[in-house]
Amino acid sequence: MTTGQNRILDEFAKLMTDAAGAAQGVRREVETAFRSQAERVLNSMDVVQREEFEAVREMAAKARAENEALRLRLDALEAKLAGGGPAGDASKAGA
Repeated sequence: MTTGQNRILDEFAKLMTDAAGAAQGVRREVETAFRSQAERVLNSMDVVQREEFEAVREMAAKARAENEALRLRLDALEAKLAGGGPAGDASKAGA
């Protein structure tokens, strides 16, 4: 009788192993279907990908830095003109 009981337990263990394998297969299929559906929804919403966002953010930071440098340069030139340099004298003579 021990052999019969062991056989039943072996069959049950095999059945559970097969069921676990089938469940993993179903899980993979569901994940794949969910991912593809999520990509479709995001593409239809025109959501920006992370890489594109990071690239544009870096471009904006660079543009801000360039604008700041140009502003400082312009302020220096205006101060130089207002200080009475040669170009400042010419503009006063024309006025």
